Amino acid sequence: MNGSAGGDFGFEIVGSDGRARLGRLRTGHGEIDTPVFMPVGTQATVKGLDRDQLRVSGSAMILANTYHLYLRPGHERLERLGGVHGFAHWDGALLTDSGGFQVFSLTDLRTVDDDGVSFRSHLDGSTHRFTPELSMEIQAALGADVVMAFDECCALPASAERIRESVDRTTAWARRCVEAFGRQRRHPGGYSQALFGIVQGGLDPAERERSVRALTDLDLPGYAIGGLSVGETKEEMHRAVEFCAPLLPEDRPRYLMGVGFAEDILAAVAAGVDMFDCVLPTRMARHGTLLTRRGRVVLRNARHAEDPGPVDPHCGCPACRNHSRAYLRHLVVAREILGLVLCTLHNVWFYQDLMRAIRTAIAERRFEQFRAEFLRGYRGGTGPEAPDSLAGPHPGA
Repeated sequence: MNGSAGGDFGFEIVGSDGRARLGRLRTGHGEIDTPVFMPVGTQATVKGLDRDQLRVSGSAMILANTYHLYLRPGHERLERLGGVHGFAHWDGALLTDSGGFQVFSLTDLRTVDDDGVSFRSHLDGSTHRFTPELSMEIQAALGADVVMAFDECCALPASAERIRESVDRTTAWARRCVEAFGRQRRHPGGYSQALFGIVQGGLDPAERERSVRALTDLDLPGYAIGGLSVGETKEEMHRAVEFCAPLLPEDRPRYLMGVGFAEDILAAVAAGVDMFDCVLPTRMARHGTLLTRRGRVVLRNARHAEDPGPVDPHCGCPACRNHSRAYLRHLVVAREILGLVLCTLHNVWFYQDLMRAIRTAIAERRFEQFRAEFLRGYRGGTGPEAPDSLAGPHPGA
């Protein structure tokens, strides 16, 4: 990787098919093949799964959240306990969200100004203030391999003035993050921590381009596309990603934040995106909704009550290898903890299988064929069965 990237953090493109890229992300906790999906471990845990279950699913990198870990158990305590890696005994790579999206989602509990954000905790109503400098301090303490710049995300639709203000503030805050953190720093554990910038701009191509120009002037090790999955349609989101991704530096990883439906990932890979995260696999699992290449399976539906077959006969996860739809449905309906664990493991496994298939298709230069075949089966199968409450536009991270 060129420019500011060095040490043990780096990125290289090892293959391509059209705009779709096959890459390798190098971190102090291992190399990660891209495109990659990062399960969300908001509270330093991917709900229901331990380290070994994550590893066996193929997960090499997870996401943890600055806002939540700042509130509980506190970043200073976490730092004393070895950061998220030591605290959770996670030996893979780690990315931390800056906390900006979570503060944004508090709505009536926060006030934004040019210096930072004041907010009340969703846990106990106590008052706190985030600045770019504090976000950098917290993420450094959490020990992330990839640290995200503190940004301001605005809900869509938004006025041109509001989007312009968000881009200006995000740019100013990114500069302050660089001042406070540097582009990379050496963690006391001996590995590099790399700062990624976040592009804002809503659905306005001119503002997206302006945001890209300002952030790439900072010569950061990687860049994220933020401010999507916040109220726009799928078509609008796809257009924004297709426009924005190619503007980002060719030799840096490109990360689309909080977008996780299979069709959205495929569209973003086609546009040249390398990294993804979303709460979708764990959120759906908690409701007993499983994802397969033939669509969604809602275990609460009575049709599965006496089905002796697996959820997906082509899936190698423990839930599909060892248990029937009938048994999994029973666990979900009875609210047994094992049901949550098995459903979550299956959904995370589904995403890692999907990413492996995407990487293979890019390597063999047949990505668009794979994409078309996948979507044909996904839309033409038994799903989606999901209830309306789970079929909304795009759950964010």
